[in-house]
Amino acid sequence: MDNRRKSLTQEYLKQKVMTASPAELIVILIETCIKNLKLAELYYTEQKNIDKTNSCLLKSQDIIIELINCLDMNISLSSQLLEIYNFLLSSIRKINIKKDFSNMQDLLDILGSMRDTWEHIATSPSASPASSGPSFVSEVG
Repeated sequence: MDNRRKSLTQEYLKQKVMTASPAELIVILIETCIKNLKLAELYYTEQKNIDKTNSCLLKSQDIIIELINCLDMNISLSSQLLEIYNFLLSSIRKINIKKDFSNMQDLLDILGSMRDTWEHIATSPSASPASSGPSFVSEVG
């Protein structure tokens, strides 16, 4: 039963990603990053499981790198987003090296604000698919 449930969950997520707008894809990425950061902290603080902690932090780093790769640097806002993403990436790497989660809430707050902004963009009636996210993301779906 557990395998069937996992399979259904994976299929649901696959369909969600395949039908998402570019802005919705960014929301999904940020939500996944937040989830992995919270899991990393949980694995470390409650279980002292270094392998799972590392795995979750690396997944979060990969997501931030993907968001960086999505940026269209011809858009002025992209340079500001790049600074934020680089800060997040550097902070996650420091957490992974030092296993110091003292600034984790700051990272979660930043990512939460970004998620909320992209959710607003995704649900805005004036948002068109082409203007709702990075240009190459629309080619994925």
